[in-house]
Amino acid sequence: MEVIILPAARDVAMAAAGIIARLVAGKPGAVLGLATGASVKRVYAELVLTHQNQALDFSRVTTFNLDEYVGLSALHPASFHAFMEEHFLSRVNVDRRRVHLPPTQGDDLPGLCEKYESDIRAAGGIDLQLLGIGRDGHLGFNEPTSSLASRTRIKTLTGLTREANRSGFGEGEVPLHVVTMGIATILEARHCLLVADGAATADAVARMVEGPLTAMVPASALQVHPLATVIVDEAAAAGLSLRDYYREVQRNKPQWQR
Repeated sequence: MEVIILPAARDVAMAAAGIIARLVAGKPGAVLGLATGASVKRVYAELVLTHQNQALDFSRVTTFNLDEYVGLSALHPASFHAFMEEHFLSRVNVDRRRVHLPPTQGDDLPGLCEKYESDIRAAGGIDLQLLGIGRDGHLGFNEPTSSLASRTRIKTLTGLTREANRSGFGEGEVPLHVVTMGIATILEARHCLLVADGAATADAVARMVEGPLTAMVPASALQVHPLATVIVDEAAAAGLSLRDYYREVQRNKPQWQR
């Protein structure tokens, strides 16, 4: 796991967007796994700027989103469909036929989840999976105790996660159920790129990077991924006991690794 510590949230977003932009420029038909949330919103903003200012072409990119609320209309402002439209899809030249979001409607959601998995395989697998982290260490909507061998499926949210997402629902109820890629699905991406910023994520980041590999902290599964990059700001890195070492590693990277 590579841990990169940068001064502020904007620096985190710029660094992550740079990694994604270099992938897309070098492999125009790349398959991207996409996430939602405040940290990744800043990454999308930087990618949009790169598209506008440097003509980064997304027309051949295929996307698969991590998760979505069960039964929530795609038009609901708190849906992840709406989030992706507002912050990324409507602002770049993506081909909508190549955009995939988890199934949340229908009589056979388990069957549709299996099809989502097969669609990822048919696309050649995910080249880069963008990720955030929950305050309890969840990855996607894989809550604590999620199987590390899990696949795309329906999950029940914890009260903590529902409360963290309440702002988008106003006086309405936060949905209890979601569809999410599983931990095993996420780990099959060729590159996992996780971003986090702010003091509220510091404990989860520390447990993910330096704690034991455990289903109680689903994000800790990234410890076994062959190419996992974690980019955090100073506030999010505050709980890392080896943060000085991670900075030293970055300063002294050999040229071929830069």
